Amino acid sequence: MVVKPAARGAKPVGQAYKDKSKPADIRQSNINAAKAVSDAIRTSLGPRGMDKMIQAGNGEVTITNDGATILKQMNVIHPAAKMLVELSRAQDVEAGDGTTSVVVVAGALLEAAEKLLQMGIHPTAISDAFQRCSTKAVEILNDMSQPIELTDRETLIKSASTSLNSKVVSQHSSQLAPIAVDAVLKVTETGHEAGCDLKNIKTIRSLGGTIEDTELIDGLVFTQRSSGVNGPKRLEKAKIGLIQFCISAPKTDMDHSVIVSDYAAMDRVLKEERAYILNIVKQIKKSGCNVLLVQKSILRDAVSDLAMHFLDKIKVMVVKDIEREDIEFVCKTLNCRPIASLDHFLPEHLVSADLVEEVASGSTKFVKVTGIQNQGKTVSIVVRGSNKLVLEEADRSLHDALCVVRCLVKKRAQIAGGGAPEIEMALALAAHAQTLEGVDAYCFRAYANALEVIPSTLAENAGLNPIATVTELRNRHAQGEKNAGINVRKGAITDILAENVVQPLLVSISSITLASETVRSILKIDDIVNTMQ
Repeated sequence: MVVKPAARGAKPVGQAYKDKSKPADIRQSNINAAKAVSDAIRTSLGPRGMDKMIQAGNGEVTITNDGATILKQMNVIHPAAKMLVELSRAQDVEAGDGTTSVVVVAGALLEAAEKLLQMGIHPTAISDAFQRCSTKAVEILNDMSQPIELTDRETLIKSASTSLNSKVVSQHSSQLAPIAVDAVLKVTETGHEAGCDLKNIKTIRSLGGTIEDTELIDGLVFTQRSSGVNGPKRLEKAKIGLIQFCISAPKTDMDHSVIVSDYAAMDRVLKEERAYILNIVKQIKKSGCNVLLVQKSILRDAVSDLAMHFLDKIKVMVVKDIEREDIEFVCKTLNCRPIASLDHFLPEHLVSADLVEEVASGSTKFVKVTGIQNQGKTVSIVVRGSNKLVLEEADRSLHDALCVVRCLVKKRAQIAGGGAPEIEMALALAAHAQTLEGVDAYCFRAYANALEVIPSTLAENAGLNPIATVTELRNRHAQGEKNAGINVRKGAITDILAENVVQPLLVSISSITLASETVRSILKIDDIVNTMQ
């Protein structure tokens, strides 16, 4: 049998051409882009973290150290870096806090993966090993957590304070933390703790005063002042009606003009309008309503000047232009349904409240409703601040604190803060790696080392020596002090639980699982394909 030699330059049959370098380059480019995002916000981690000043294109300036806010406003072009922005947003939705640390952990894991790839380990093997690492890490976290009771208000306040300590408004944490705890407990239904919805807590920003003037109001607050010149500004034993129809002359559906040349005809038009409005006002008076909430109308004035004049005369307080999206919250709080037509404006559709008054706050005024009968599970917080930047940051910080309390309500367990859980996980995973063989052992060890980025960054941001601090911390944990952490205030390593630095278990679990998932996604990408449009 004669075997013919293959023609020069022809490819061997069955062997497709493979470019080995391109997937590696793409992977490297993705890792570098994601690490750049992680490094950008690494300095704002922890209580001694720096703040970022963000300048938008329209000249708006924001000062914050909230990871989710920084990344949301950052102009990120690389697709892999965008995944880290999404990761931070996912953590914000899931836990509300830990948005900076989740990105820092993801960056460290990518760095670990990069070293493993250089050793020649296949990305899929690394990805699968990291999945097992994250499962093991969650088990370790569960083991070191402490169960709590919702009745223990002090413990909840400690967690909220820890969250606020890394914010610009940290000096006011002793006042904002109890507000956050009381607000969440107020809207939590017993038996349905998992369904705790922060939409039931309305935060209203009011410029003027200081953060210390922030208050929790068990009732309703409208950002508008009451309409009407001579109408009442304070009403006790109020009867409140929420309407969705307009108290003004009706308009035609089509856009057209009526030319009235005769004075008598014009007089008749005005008389008709007057009679129409008077009829509505009489019906309102008959029902006994003395506070009228009017939804904002798109087509015409919700309450005309003439109607305002009549309503002032019958001593009815009017709050108009309530936004359409606020109607649901108002209905939930008052435990009523909006009245859509005049025929339904009856006494049984009204809501009773002990007090409705117009309150001055800084340069603005708003209407406050308290003592509502059969009030729904909602609450309002009025946040005050001396300028716009402080006010916005106070609002964001309060939102983080509310999320922390919600995490504790959903999963009633807490763990120590100050880098303690990360070092504990690193030690336990490194010990577990000793029992494994092959590629898994390398991956577990790399994952364990990557977790040390959190205590190392905390120490660095606090001006401590990161290597000495992390070594000392590792030593203390190896001796069995599970709750030893970095005490940033004293610049030493102490039992962090005794210092009341605690965080919800859910925040740490969510940050580890979400960071691992994102890193796995980035490792599995070997090409970026551009589409036509």
